[in-house]
Amino acid sequence: MDEIFRDRYEVVVGLEVHAQMLTCSKAYSNDLNEYGTSPNSNVSVISLGHPGTLPRMNKKTIEFAIKLGLACGCEIAESQYFARKNYFYPDLPKGYQITQDKTPICTGGKISIKSDTGEEKLIRLTRIHMEEDAGKSIHDVDLYDTLVDLNRAGVPLLEIVSEPDIRSSQEAYAYLTEVRKLVRYLDICDGNMEEGSLRCDANVSVRLKGETDFGTKVEVKNMNSIRNVQRAIEFEIGRQITAIESGESLVQETRSFDALKGITISMRTKEAANDYRYFPEPDLQPLVVTESQIEAVRKEMPALPQELFQKYTQQFGLSEYDAYNLTDSKSIALYYEDLVALTSNYKSAANWIMGDVKSYLNENGVDIEEFPIQPIKIAEIIQLIDEGKVSFSIASQRIFPELVKNSWDSPLAIAERLNLIQDSDESTILAFIQEVIDSNPNEVERYRNGEKQLTGFFMGQLMKVSKGKADPKSANALLRNKLDS
Repeated sequence: MDEIFRDRYEVVVGLEVHAQMLTCSKAYSNDLNEYGTSPNSNVSVISLGHPGTLPRMNKKTIEFAIKLGLACGCEIAESQYFARKNYFYPDLPKGYQITQDKTPICTGGKISIKSDTGEEKLIRLTRIHMEEDAGKSIHDVDLYDTLVDLNRAGVPLLEIVSEPDIRSSQEAYAYLTEVRKLVRYLDICDGNMEEGSLRCDANVSVRLKGETDFGTKVEVKNMNSIRNVQRAIEFEIGRQITAIESGESLVQETRSFDALKGITISMRTKEAANDYRYFPEPDLQPLVVTESQIEAVRKEMPALPQELFQKYTQQFGLSEYDAYNLTDSKSIALYYEDLVALTSNYKSAANWIMGDVKSYLNENGVDIEEFPIQPIKIAEIIQLIDEGKVSFSIASQRIFPELVKNSWDSPLAIAERLNLIQDSDESTILAFIQEVIDSNPNEVERYRNGEKQLTGFFMGQLMKVSKGKADPKSANALLRNKLDS
């Protein structure tokens, strides 16, 4: 597509995110809510929609919805009722979905992202409501038939609907990343898009810059990663602008994203709300959320990514880059929190986690929960370095690997056993310096003729001669004095 055409248009995107809740049982029955079990094993007469069965509310779903609402700054509705959303799919046994229509549990709120210019941007939320999932139709197992797995039928969902505030595919990527991070911090959803526990539908339209009316909206479904959401939006932007510039009329429709081809494909014209024939769910009592319930949830709220980000940048003096990396994963953030409770060298603690610790995790394909070294051991390493007993390179190259193998040992004991404690004695260091000078007369002459950058060479030789035991701070000053004399 010609960039001249692209620059004439503004992109308008709103996202609908469906988050499967991490409850033990389903939304309205005691059927097991667990991913990966044998097809059609987590079902009962309620999941299967047998006549005469009655749903029963899972109280944990209410707590999770309140958690997310509080985290996003939403208004929590006091009185609510459920509705039936009627439509036919082979994987929807009842022929309707229990959801919230007119009375969502959460309204308003916002999620903060970094815009394309790197500035903070608030994406407003329209609503967050509770509903149940449908089953799953499987098309790629049998050559001739579509198979249906109803394990997912009745699994509790939170649907997070944004306002059309997103203006690019990159902002959509950032928004979805923040949503996933948030639900993981709250422990209400594992956020695994490849397993379908977090799914996203994108509503995409374009309009000429300066226009106030929205263009024709297209909904894109079937995206199993944040990157694919971004790719689908990019394709739609190009497709819609090309169609408009060619004089074609866009239609409001639902399209599917083909990840292999990187294109969207028309599925059906978009349904309107009256197509679903919403009406109040007669088998569930109206729901009342009290202020005391909200306060009870509020007291148990964990520290959230934005709070930790502010803490690390403003109180700890870390860079935004460091703070973002530390808060990207809840488990990493918790490890860092445990570590800084044991040391006040916040920057060094951050460097160890983003350096040696993450390298170990990546090389071994494990999460921080499986990391063998406890935070107190890393704090002891930092203390050894701060006290000048070992250098960072020695700690990283010698002590850290030993701790990985013998996590019960202490860094000081390892340093003493391996004879790694730095020598700060001036006479000892001067003897090492003299040995280096005597062994490199040509480099000494070049240094004294003005090649001061050779200081690094001499320090390297000094560390080699001293087997890394010379205190770098003391050694550097003594070396310069000796070379300049």
